Amino acid sequence: MADIVTAEVRSRMMSGIRGTNTKPELLLRKGLHALGFRFRLHDRSLPGKPDIVLPRYKAVIFAHGCFWHGHDCHLFKWPSTRPEFWQAKIARNRAVDARTDAALSEAGWRQAIVWECAFKGKTRLPLEDVIQSCAEWLKSDRPRLEIRGG
Repeated sequence: MADIVTAEVRSRMMSGIRGTNTKPELLLRKGLHALGFRFRLHDRSLPGKPDIVLPRYKAVIFAHGCFWHGHDCHLFKWPSTRPEFWQAKIARNRAVDARTDAALSEAGWRQAIVWECAFKGKTRLPLEDVIQSCAEWLKSDRPRLEIRGG
């Protein structure tokens, strides 16, 4: 299926997508803050510049977009235009995620990934459940948490 907008318009639209302060990230931050958690944002000194850093718990949280990180859910669909470019781009993003994961683990940081599909789409979870799962994980000693749409 051909794109319904011109290449220039599509390029402008894609370049306007933010990497920080996304809606899922803001929802997580607001919910965790309301429960009393205090954190730093986008710490450049850590590998991958995690979205939320909780030094007290030696934990980081990433709010991953399903498209940009190639998640295997209903929100991810390979673009039909320039497939070689997008396959290389998503593969590169996945490789960076793997390197970040390894570096953070080696440094002793616990990691959580909350996928975009947990917040939107037909498999979304109640926001309270996502926040509560993150809070319980932070208080535990489990090294990893992954929350994806139901």
